[in-house]
Amino acid sequence: MTKEEKAKYVDELAGDLASNNVIYLTDTAELTVEAVNSLRRKAFNANVSMRVVKNTLLEKAMDRVEDKDFGDLKGTLKGATSIMFAEAGNAPAKLIKDVRKKLDKPVLKGAWIDEGVYIGDDQLTMLADIKSKEELIGDIIGLLQSPAKNVISGLKGAGGTIAGILKTLEERA
Repeated sequence: MTKEEKAKYVDELAGDLASNNVIYLTDTAELTVEAVNSLRRKAFNANVSMRVVKNTLLEKAMDRVEDKDFGDLKGTLKGATSIMFAEAGNAPAKLIKDVRKKLDKPVLKGAWIDEGVYIGDDQLTMLADIKSKEELIGDIIGLLQSPAKNVISGLKGAGGTIAGILKTLEERA
């Protein structure tokens, strides 16, 4: 790779780092070509972008991103590193857990999610359990609909009369 190609690659990588709020760093060393290709397919199907990066170039790209503090994440840049980008904070963690049902890798080196830095493979289960924005909105809508469903079922059950409504409300109180 020439100096110009490296500079262009670092610029592209810095742009990706700046524009994404979910960044995972993993160790995919020692995986077979078949396993890596399978991982890439699963990542694509889970809306996770994945690529292998050189640690020195990734560190330079991190230094160029001014509005994000990657903290201790730079310290994980040893050995083979793959980077994953996603919209949902838990998507890469779920992908890694799914792949590790059959393989020992990828191993989570660290993650940067909406200003939070998570270091180490022991964080994987916690990251997979984080609810995405869509899941949280669904939970809130479900909670908001619950009282309305109770009133509607009470109205239907009591025949819709004023006396029936009052009786239903009295029983629920």
